[in-house]
Amino acid sequence: MPSEITAQHVRELLDSPDPDPRLVILEGRAQVVPAGRLGTDSYRGAVEVVSRDDLTARLGGDAAGRDPDTLAARLQTVVDGMGG
Repeated sequence: MPSEITAQHVRELLDSPDPDPRLVILEGRAQVVPAGRLGTDSYRGAVEVVSRDDLTARLGGDAAGRDPDTLAARLQTVVDGMGG
């Protein structure tokens, strides 16, 4: 069964020291990875859910001030809607 996107994933995305982190689903698991690694063999087949920049922009620049559990639930809804 695929893992859920959790508040921990949201915190990892928002707090990542990488300049361009992405939340992805790979082999049924959610994980945060640097954008530059997505083109490598290790991440072939990964489905991008959201980048930190996109998440922040969608929330009007206040992603860090939002409840991570609520953000995780919203992102999980997006993933569920992907049908995969």
